[in-house]
Amino acid sequence: MLGYDAPLPHRPRRVAVAGVSGSGKTTLAARIAALTGGPHTDIDGLFHGPGWTPRESFLDDVRALLAGDAWTTEWQYRTARPLIAQRADLMVWLDLPFWTTTFPRVVRRTLRRRRHRTVLWNGNVEPPLRTLFTDSEHILRWAVSTRGKYTDQVPGVARELPSLTVVRLRSAGQVEGWVDGPLRNAVNGHRE
Repeated sequence: MLGYDAPLPHRPRRVAVAGVSGSGKTTLAARIAALTGGPHTDIDGLFHGPGWTPRESFLDDVRALLAGDAWTTEWQYRTARPLIAQRADLMVWLDLPFWTTTFPRVVRRTLRRRRHRTVLWNGNVEPPLRTLFTDSEHILRWAVSTRGKYTDQVPGVARELPSLTVVRLRSAGQVEGWVDGPLRNAVNGHRE
């Protein structure tokens, strides 16, 4: 597993971004795609159908995405994670401090989306805030209950797939330093 300042061994073409809800996966994935030139596909858009129901074609859509030569997506969903990891050549793990960085982000994002009734994937909008108390899968409850799951999962994937380059980023500063340093250098063909 590489640190934020370690040079990448190759120019990434197929990138998975891992992290808990609110860690900035989608934002970073879009930035990576812009630099690498491959498309970014928001995996939530493949998963969520109207009314927040899982789409039956989800895994077929994931397989179609992964068949491409270049792509960036989020490493999410139990059924899709193994497929994504097998095909990726780079995994970026956003392992940011949960209570001081990630949780405030997911709260702000959820409140902003709810207040503006932002249309998300396939016509969905954030549910009323009162559902925080009634829905065990409300995004805020989900973020808290799953905050530690990547601590075992990402190192496990790194052991199982030694050819997969894994970069662990532990702060917003490390994210910026990695994007502007090792990632940009790998894309531009420079090795330190």
